[in-house]
Amino acid sequence: MNIVWAALAVVGAAAAAVAVMLVARRRAPEGSYFADSDRAAGIFGVIATGFSVLLGFLIFLGFESYDASRAGAETEALTVAQQIQTAQNLPAEVGAELTGQLVCYARSVIHDEWHRMENGTLGEDINPWGAALFQTLQGVDLGSPQQEAAYGKWLDQTSDREQARQDRIHGAAGLMPTPLWIALFFISAVILVYLLGFADSGERAWVQGMYMGSVVSVIVTMLLLLAFLDDPYRGDIGGLKPVAMERTELLIDQQLAVIGADVTIPCDDGGIST
Repeated sequence: MNIVWAALAVVGAAAAAVAVMLVARRRAPEGSYFADSDRAAGIFGVIATGFSVLLGFLIFLGFESYDASRAGAETEALTVAQQIQTAQNLPAEVGAELTGQLVCYARSVIHDEWHRMENGTLGEDINPWGAALFQTLQGVDLGSPQQEAAYGKWLDQTSDREQARQDRIHGAAGLMPTPLWIALFFISAVILVYLLGFADSGERAWVQGMYMGSVVSVIVTMLLLLAFLDDPYRGDIGGLKPVAMERTELLIDQQLAVIGADVTIPCDDGGIST
């Protein structure tokens, strides 16, 4: 979510609502359109409370989805770094090939998958380097108990990595179905129309404008927040970025330099196979 456009949306919606309220105020009787303002205020309280409870619950669910995506990205990155270490305990040729493919997996997540999540085009596509890792390990000849233990550890870490990836891409699919958005906008419209019934020609114009402007500002801000949580990868401020995997890519380079491993990287800097 672009913070500038969000601020403009809040200000614009509030200004338009205030203008509508002031126009309605010109023709409104003193004391508002409602003969019994206390009863009308009570009914409005019920409507507003129901809307706020629903919206608050949805924002809570949206934040849980956002946090799960963030945690999934961090777990995936950590697991890739751990698999680099595990690969060094497998047979030399296989371990070197797996190491290179893990580097390409990290690059693919950073430079390809992340952009596709931002654009909403990732869908259910698998990471091609995940498939390559699986194929490389098929038929490997384990010659020692240490290699057998590393093989079992690798399989466990692969399961962890794949589960973390699912958690990461879950947020890109969106949490809110279209009917729920329609319901939220409909209830918002009901609240705003109901507020016009409180237009009172006997009250100061700025007070009437404050009533409408504050309510609209809060509603629009909450809806924008929900939209951000529903698609956290498109946010300029607070949006999820591949920071954890970028850190892992640097960590892998340091690990390989320390152990002096001679690894051929089968991809370019963007994770595309060469």
